Amino acid sequence: MLGQDLVPLLSSTYEVIARDIQDFDITDAQRVEEEILRLKPQVVINAAAYTDVDGCESNQELAFSVNAGGAGNIAHACTLVKAKMIHLSTDYVFDGSSSRPYQEDDAPNPLNIYGLSKWQGEIRIQNSSAPYLIIRTQWLYGAHGKNFVDTIIKAAEKEKELRVVDDQKGSPTYTKDLSWAIKELLEKDGQGIFHVANSEACTWFEFAREILREMKFNQVHLIPIRSSELTRPARRPANSVLNCQKFERLTGKRLRPWKEALRDYLASRH
Repeated sequence: MLGQDLVPLLSSTYEVIARDIQDFDITDAQRVEEEILRLKPQVVINAAAYTDVDGCESNQELAFSVNAGGAGNIAHACTLVKAKMIHLSTDYVFDGSSSRPYQEDDAPNPLNIYGLSKWQGEIRIQNSSAPYLIIRTQWLYGAHGKNFVDTIIKAAEKEKELRVVDDQKGSPTYTKDLSWAIKELLEKDGQGIFHVANSEACTWFEFAREILREMKFNQVHLIPIRSSELTRPARRPANSVLNCQKFERLTGKRLRPWKEALRDYLASRH
């Protein structure tokens, strides 16, 4: 989803070589090493991940192979050509028990296999000798791939009543805005861990309500529910809002509020 927005944006400034799972399986350490040694890139951006949060619970081997092992394979290969690694991670490395937005140096404590596998990926990158930039983001939606916005719209076209959790808080983030932020960090030579998300926060219920309001689904009755009312394999953090001030200090810029970004997405897609 992210890559298809990121590649065109970066291609306007840099020489970009894009790869997907069909021709570049990050779990194949030898293949990763051979390809990076052949291309000798200055920067490698890893946007590949197994992101099915509930699926990770029943496919733990795959989750760790992709999210931890794959990240480690790329980091190792980057050390061989002295390339910088930029890696996309997640708010789900945190347990959501904080009463304030999470900072980059807050201790991870993931509640589920997805978050644990992504955290393990971060650790493998940090333990390598490759220069790195880890970008934690959250609640992504965009034109390329399945996302919450389109799911709500499709449901509203068929149902008169929708039930959405109202006890999980985060910041919906548009992939076009995240792509812009990655380019900013690349140009500023950001190092270490950065949190990046659209500004302001909401619950999934509030996010859904705004989607329905913008799309004028006035006939749909939206009902707030608790997470405990859903039968899902993976636990989710209650408050995983990310503090993005480190990004703002380095770049002098801030991602726009999520409602504004959502309006742009809906105007372009619906």
